Parts: sequence; structure tokens; C-alpha cells
Amino acid sequence: MNFAIMNFVLSGAIGIIGILTLTKVSEKKEILFALLPLLFALHQFTQGFVWLGLNGFVDENTLKTAKNIFVFYAQGLLQFLVPFAIFLLEPRGTRKNIIALLSILGGILTIYTLWGLYNYPTSVSIQNSAIIYANPVTKHFWVAALYILTTCGSLILSSSIAIQLFGVLNLLGITIVHLLKPYAFTSVWCLYAAVVSVVLYFYFIERRVAFLKNLKEQEYALSEKLETELISLQKKAPSVQKKAMEYFQNIKKIKRP
Repeated sequence: MNFAIMNFVLSGAIGIIGILTLTKVSEKKEILFALLPLLFALHQFTQGFVWLGLNGFVDENTLKTAKNIFVFYAQGLLQFLVPFAIFLLEPRGTRKNIIALLSILGGILTIYTLWGLYNYPTSVSIQNSAIIYANPVTKHFWVAALYILTTCGSLILSSSIAIQLFGVLNLLGITIVHLLKPYAFTSVWCLYAAVVSVVLYFYFIERRVAFLKNLKEQEYALSEKLETELISLQKKAPSVQKKAMEYFQNIKKIKRP
């Protein structure tokens, strides 16, 4: 029961950070990446129900639904979601092209793992105070290797130092979890990833500041341009008016008998 409470409390805390992160979005292309902390929060909320189900506090159907939501997100979607979100943010160049390849690889892996999760049942149990999610398709070493490559690889390849830090922290977390609790890799690493996703809030603050500065500079440049044009027109106006008056006076003279 204590672990369920921990998941729910953690979910609420990260959820608040997730909402604050979304308020710092400046462009549409940032939305998917900005959603990650909130998605991790909802993910941990779901695992709270898995804990409740495994301890007999909720019925079997609720446990099954919570388990499926958890593994479909953790093992089926993240390997595409993360690199694609980074791809949208990255400016044109070599980094973006490599991340695009990782997104394609992650998409292929997502199709395979979703197929496996859908067609083969995932068992869930508790061992040494950790939840074990076991599926015969996603347990292969090559699946885990590609998963790490697409998720952590795309983060570390980002041109943003904050996102790189998020990637390094996740890679470090994966290593530690694999050494200490390899049997509970999915549940423990996702918990860790949810906590370190708070780093993304600071990334979006940094990005928002840069966006507002750029907007201010553009506004200042536009104001200067308009002011220059106004001065120019004001200078030209008297001469234009004078020429127009002379033109109309000449026409009147021609029309006189």
C-alpha cells in the first residue's frame, strides 16, 4: 500500500511540474516534448493502481487495465515518442538527420513491441519490493538495446544542454537499474525517468526566455523600420503636395479660354 501511495504522491508532484512546463510552450512544435513530464506523471498514477491490484485493493479488471496502459506506454510508445519529439525541436542539420533516423528506428520498434504486447500477455508480479512486467516479445536483449539507443541516444544528440543532461541522467539511471534490479527494469527506470523529467521544466524556461527576447528584438527592429519610413514619408509629403498643386494649376491654366 505504501508504494501505491508513493506513486500517487509522486504523480501529483510531477503532474504540477508537467502543467507548468506546458505553460512555457512558445511554438506548436514544442508541445509533444513539453507533454513528457505530464505523461510520466499519468504513467506513475497508473502504476499506483497496479500496486493496488497486486495487493488486492482493486479488482482484476482494474489491475489488467492499469498494467496494459503502463506497459503499452513504457515498452510500446516511448522509443518513438522521445526521438520524434526531439526531431521536431531540433534545427536543420546533421543532428536533426541522425535523430530522424532514430525516430524511424523507434517507429519500427514501436510497431514490433505493440504487436507483441497485444498478441502475447504480459505477466505482472512483485519481487523484492518492485513490480516486474514480463512479456516474451519485449524481454529480448536486442529490443532493450534499440530502446536505449532511440530514447537516450536522441536526447544526448540534442543541441540543447538541458536535454542532453536529461539524456545522460536517464542513461545513468538505466545502468544503475540494470545492475541493481534488472528483473524490475521497466517499473524502476520509468519511476526514475519520471523524477528526472523535472529537468525539462528548466529547459522550457530557458527556451521561453530566448523566444521572448527574440520577439522583443523583432518588435524593436520593426518599430525602427516603421519610424524610418514615417520620417521619410513626412519629408517627401511637402514636395509631393507642392508638385500636385503645380500640376492642377497648370491644368486650370490650359482649360481657360
